[in-house]
Amino acid sequence: MTKYHKDEIVRGHVTGIEKYGIFVTLDEYYSGLIHISEISDGYVKDINNIANIGETIRVRVVDVDDDTFHVKLSIKNLNYHVNRKSNTKIKETEKGFDTLEKELGTWISKRKSKKS
Repeated sequence: MTKYHKDEIVRGHVTGIEKYGIFVTLDEYYSGLIHISEISDGYVKDINNIANIGETIRVRVVDVDDDTFHVKLSIKNLNYHVNRKSNTKIKETEKGFDTLEKELGTWISKRKSKKS
């Protein structure tokens, strides 16, 4: 049974970048290539400006070979960047909003006086 299907959009992990394309792993078995012709309808001057090694991106499945676990991929006409959300909470400083509360009036006054 095929795990991935043509035209399906999935997340992949960029593992390599060459002049001719971007290598992507989809899971522990399937990996593939986004050939340079599947990156954009226009000219791609530097493929290194498209993605970074280690980045997670969205890709469209063009073709699947279940015997070799190889997938042909595309990012043409696709918003391929995945929003980078962190699972770690921002730690609030001990002073929290104290500095803002204390200095805001001064900052506003200084800014207004510069405009005058």
